[in-house]
Amino acid sequence: MNGAPVMTLDGPGGAGKGTLASALARELGWWLLDSGALYRLVGLVALRAGLDAQTAADCAVAVDASRGLDIVFEPDRGAGQRVRLAGEDVTDVIRTDEVSDAASKWAVQPAIRAALLERQRDFATAPGLIADGRDMGTVIFPEADLKLYITASPEERARRRFAQLSGQNVDANLDRIYREILERDARDASREVAPLKPADDAHVIDTTGESVAASLAKVRGLVREKGWI
Repeated sequence: MNGAPVMTLDGPGGAGKGTLASALARELGWWLLDSGALYRLVGLVALRAGLDAQTAADCAVAVDASRGLDIVFEPDRGAGQRVRLAGEDVTDVIRTDEVSDAASKWAVQPAIRAALLERQRDFATAPGLIADGRDMGTVIFPEADLKLYITASPEERARRRFAQLSGQNVDANLDRIYREILERDARDASREVAPLKPADDAHVIDTTGESVAASLAKVRGLVREKGWI
């Protein structure tokens, strides 16, 4: 890890790990790795190219694309960071349900995960790294200095997503969002390579019914114990 301290935040989508990771990166002045964004970018590229995750030839194309992604993460006070793909700002488009679903389907492919592994580890540079994802503490950074697993009930995560979409004037269906979350959770937890689960030495934080401030206070306490703040 190039001698730089690393803190990992794993967990399912909608649990709040991205919000916490962004806040911590700003407070500490560390680099931020949103590994989910990498897989979302793969999903976006695959969707645009009409690739099928169940077809061997298409998988080979997606692997090559994964290795050559032209990605830039730019700090952004409002969104945490902006994501650019070959110069195009795709921050918002990679957060759509269509791209999220595609990312989950491609993330179960071992060849895709292998193609992105070293790329993610390269983010661990001074002064430190906050790594947000699903297998940061179990696979990508197993020797991380501090590991967290951020979770929340599926019902809570569905409500949060529904509120987010409604706030953007997007027509959303709460029942459909809930079903999609359950399907995505099952797919991520049952994949053969890097299944979604807490690392054995991770601190589990359940954000169900909790404010961002309350969750951040818990995490900040663990960071303080490390002497980072």
